[in-house]
Amino acid sequence: MATIFFSIVYLSLFLSDIFLISTPANARYTNDPLPSPRVDISPKDRAARPIRSLDLFSQEDINIVKDNSSDIDAPRLVEKKIKFPFLPVSDPSVEDLRHYAGYYHLPHTLGARMFYFFFESRNQNNNNEDPVVIWLSGGPGISCSIALFYENGPFHIKEALSLIWNDHGWDKISNIIYVDQPIGTGFSYTIDDSDIRHDLTSIIKDLYNFLKAFFIKHTKLTRKKFFITGQSYAGHYAPALASKILEENEKINIDNRINLQGLAIGNGHINPYIQSPTIPVFAWIHKLIRELDYSNIEENFMKICQSSAKSCEMLNTKMFLIDLFCCSLVDGVRKDCPIAFDDCLDMITRIRERAGNKNFADIRKERVNHLNYDFSEMETFLNKQSLKDALGVYEKPFVAISDSLLKAYSKEDYMKNSDVEICALLDKGIKVLIYAGDQDLIGNWRGIMELVLEMEWSGKKEFKEAPIVPFEVDDADAGAMMIHDPLSFVRVYNAGAMVPMDQPKVSFQLIQTWMQGELN
Repeated sequence: MATIFFSIVYLSLFLSDIFLISTPANARYTNDPLPSPRVDISPKDRAARPIRSLDLFSQEDINIVKDNSSDIDAPRLVEKKIKFPFLPVSDPSVEDLRHYAGYYHLPHTLGARMFYFFFESRNQNNNNEDPVVIWLSGGPGISCSIALFYENGPFHIKEALSLIWNDHGWDKISNIIYVDQPIGTGFSYTIDDSDIRHDLTSIIKDLYNFLKAFFIKHTKLTRKKFFITGQSYAGHYAPALASKILEENEKINIDNRINLQGLAIGNGHINPYIQSPTIPVFAWIHKLIRELDYSNIEENFMKICQSSAKSCEMLNTKMFLIDLFCCSLVDGVRKDCPIAFDDCLDMITRIRERAGNKNFADIRKERVNHLNYDFSEMETFLNKQSLKDALGVYEKPFVAISDSLLKAYSKEDYMKNSDVEICALLDKGIKVLIYAGDQDLIGNWRGIMELVLEMEWSGKKEFKEAPIVPFEVDDADAGAMMIHDPLSFVRVYNAGAMVPMDQPKVSFQLIQTWMQGELN
C-alpha cells in the first residue's frame, strides 16, 4: 500500500506552519537548465537565506527587554485572570469564564520569562471531565497567538480589531494552554541574549519546567488527561516533550505525575529523509511546476537532498538507539545534518523559482505581497496598549516571528528524525494522531502518510493492513483515515497547513473524537 504514496520534506515544517521560501515577483517559467547545486555562497549569506525568505510579514527581531525586573524573591509562575477588551456579550458571560495570562520565570537563566495564555473549558458543567491540552506552534520562533486568534482559540480577530467568539474553539472541549516558546517569541522575553535557546533539548526542558509549575498552580487539573497538540515543527516538539514527561514521571510520586494520554500533530515536520522527495513530486502533480522543471529538480537537487538527509538520519538513529554520544557520531551529525539542511533548502528554493507566486502552505491560493498569509491585524491588535495592560505585559513588544531565533536554532536538530521517538511512545501505549491538510505543499499529506506507514513500531504490520475509510462530518466525507490503536492518520480534505483555520468544524470534531477515544 505504501508504494502508492510519495515522500516529503520538512523545511517549512522546518521553519513553521505558515511561511515558505520567497522569490522575486517576476519569477518566470523557463526552459533553461537549472543552475548547478551547491554554488558558492558565503556562510553568512547561507545562514541568513532561510530566515529572510519567509513568506509571512515583517516583525521585530527578537524579544530581549533591557529591564531589571527579575526579582529573586518573586514566585516562578505569576498569573492573572484576564478579560479581553472588545469581546461581545455572550453566554456564558466573559466574567463567568476563567481566562488567564501569565509569565513563568525559567530557572537557570539570567532573566527569561515564558508567556502563556490559559483558557479553562467553556463547558461549565460541574462534572466537567474535559482534558488539559497544550498547543505548540512551529518555527522555532512562531508565536502561539497565530493559532489562538486564527485557528482553534476561543475567539477570532475580525475587522476593526474586535473579537468574535469561535464556535469551534478547542476550549469548548478542553482546558487549553498556549505558550510563546522558545524565549524571545511572542510576549516571552529575556533580559540577556545568553538565555536564547539553540537546540531542542533546551526548549523541551523549558516546556517541562513550565508544565510542572503550571500544574502546581492549578492542582485541580493535575489528574486530568493531558494531550500535546501542535503543527509543523511540533512534529519534533510534541514527541520530545511527551518522552520527557514519561521520563520524569518515573522519578516522582504518582500523584504529581502529568497524566499524559496522547499527542496530535498537524502537517508535521517529522522525518526529513522520507518527507523531502515528495515536495517536488507534489508540486509537479498539482501543476505548480512543469514536467521539465520537475525532471531538472529531481536530478540536480532532490537526489542530493535525499542523500544528505539519509546520512543525517542514519547518524541520528544510531545515536538514539545506542544512547552513546561517542565523538565520531557527534562529529558526523554536526557535519552531515547542516549539509542536509542546506541541500534540501536549495531544492525548495528551485521549486519556488519555478512555481511563481503560489502559496506553499495552501496551493489553492496566491501569495499577497510575497507573503503566504497576512496576520498584520493580529500584530496591530496585540500591540494595542489597552490589550497589553489587560494581559499584564505592559510595555513588552509583541514578536510574531523571530528571525534571530530561527537563525540561532541548530540545523542538526532541524534535520533529526523524530519518528523514532513517536514509535517508542506508541509502544508504551501513548495515543498518536497525525493529520494533514491536503493542500499544503511542504508538509504534504503524501509524504506524511508514507512516513506513518514506514514507522517501525510493534503495530506496523497491522497499521499498514488497516483499511482507508472516510472521516465524516455531518454525514459528508471530510477526509480519509487509517487507524490501528494507538496510531491514527487522517488526511483532511480542502485544508492547507493550518487545518483548524481552513476547516474549523472538521478539526474540532477530529480532535474531540480522538481525545474521547471515539475516532473509528
